[in-house]
Amino acid sequence: MADATPAPSRRDLKPLRFLWPFLRPYRGRVVCALVALFVAAATVLAFGACLRALIDRGFAAGRPEVLDYALASLLAAVVVLAIASAARYYFVSWLGERVVADIRQAAFAHVVRLSPAWFETARTGDVMSRLSSDTTLIDQVVGSTISVAIRNALMFVGGLAMLLITSPRLTLLALLVVPLAVVPIIVLGRRVRKLSRLSQERIADVLAFAGERVDAVRTVQAFAHEQRETSRFAQLVEASFGTARARVLQRSTLTSIVIFLVFGAVGILLWIGGHDVLSGRITAGDLSAFVFYAIVVASSAGAISEVIGDLQRAAGAAERIAELLAERSPVEDPVTPVPLPSPARGAVSFSDVTFRYPARPETSALHGFSLDIAPGETVALVGPSGAGKTTVFSLLLRFYDPQTGTIRVDGSDIRTVMRTDLRSRLAIVPQEPVLFSASAMDNIRYGRPEASDAEVRAAAEAAQAASFLEKLPQGYDTFLGERGVRLSGGQRQRVAIARAILRDPAILLLDEATSSLDAENELAVQTALDRLTRQRTTLIVAHRLATVLKADRIAVMENGRVIDIGTHRELAARGGLYARLAELQFDRAAE
Repeated sequence: MADATPAPSRRDLKPLRFLWPFLRPYRGRVVCALVALFVAAATVLAFGACLRALIDRGFAAGRPEVLDYALASLLAAVVVLAIASAARYYFVSWLGERVVADIRQAAFAHVVRLSPAWFETARTGDVMSRLSSDTTLIDQVVGSTISVAIRNALMFVGGLAMLLITSPRLTLLALLVVPLAVVPIIVLGRRVRKLSRLSQERIADVLAFAGERVDAVRTVQAFAHEQRETSRFAQLVEASFGTARARVLQRSTLTSIVIFLVFGAVGILLWIGGHDVLSGRITAGDLSAFVFYAIVVASSAGAISEVIGDLQRAAGAAERIAELLAERSPVEDPVTPVPLPSPARGAVSFSDVTFRYPARPETSALHGFSLDIAPGETVALVGPSGAGKTTVFSLLLRFYDPQTGTIRVDGSDIRTVMRTDLRSRLAIVPQEPVLFSASAMDNIRYGRPEASDAEVRAAAEAAQAASFLEKLPQGYDTFLGERGVRLSGGQRQRVAIARAILRDPAILLLDEATSSLDAENELAVQTALDRLTRQRTTLIVAHRLATVLKADRIAVMENGRVIDIGTHRELAARGGLYARLAELQFDRAAE
């Protein structure tokens, strides 16, 4: 379940420097955005000068030609502002979308290359949160907030300078009023931001609950808990609404206070300035320009105080994504890889391998495990639960590296070869098959993406899957649903087998590949697997006797090591663990 908890705020904005490597390739557009931003800010400030000329030289002097000139200048400034604002919006929004797309691609590409060992201690939901909610925050900042902050900073500084030029006396009076407007913005703004984060957390709770219950809808209905879950969901929705209502109330209070203070201050300044106009200290145009610049400065200060919170949250999001990209997989490709011998033979060797899972460092999953498998040989691994059978597969696929010992494929230490080269020679059919939200054709073709439709169909035929796939509404192009929910367990298993057949690997790994099939289908698939395993190395994890009877050798495992090895007849005749497993766990009828 994705954890959509929002990123924490940070007081410092240094983590935002993480964005620069993603912005660097688009320096030209950054420059264009900055130029448009500067032009737009300067144009707004120019309105004050146009307003002063319009009043002093046009209205007051009674000169129509000056009035016409001032109006033409104002209209020209409006046109420039419109074009600059449009350009700024386009370039900034484009940069936001582009940078976030690049960050998401980089993060996903990094995550899918991390070893499963990393996911032993990491939360998948946290990873999804960084790819979704954190990148959305960055999109908002790059595509809007930063430009708003820069534009308002320019207008604040420029407006303050114009205030001083227009009337130093009124400017000093205005600066005394500014704290009255800024203090409630800061105090109430913090409450609003806190409630905004809390509101996001409540929404995350709602989404997490709904997603989990929808995924388990069959279980909910099987236990007749529809009403119970609906009531619990309603409680979460109401809690979310309550938090949102509190946030809206604080935001509306903040807005009303700021409007009252700002326009109240403007009214006072107008009153003082009016007396200055009557006494001849300043002109009416100066007063109008001063009021305009005062509003610009006040609104800019308010906007900056609001976006600071967004920038702080984005800094937290950038830090979390930077941490994700800085993660290093416990299993990495060698700096100078060695190519695997070609053509592939399929020889596998485990030599005195000891391994502990990162999440269970105190317990050895394998201890002194040694096993040699000749090219083309079929070896079955049997033993009680927890003996380390599936761990053998995980190490051979190099999902993990053993603490001691060596694993070789075709004579090469697998730690010295590229993981992609190693895994290109392997195919696995797991006990719980994994199907994607795609068509049957795409799911089978996942074994070899360049395969033709005819090859996919041939693999399905070999896996005894064609009979039911052809009966689907759109045949092989039918969408199988999330995790293949439209198929039965046995059908999903056969699609997974077809995927392995299409891959045509040198080494085949079967983890209880027929465990979900009924007797009739198991016989059909076993026949297909017999053809598939010919002339290729096969490792089988099995509990059912019928699966291992045809193995060339059976390796009996206990406590992470091989304690006996031989054929079924040899092992059964010796007694011991294998004989007990055959009696207790294996199919007696097959025996």
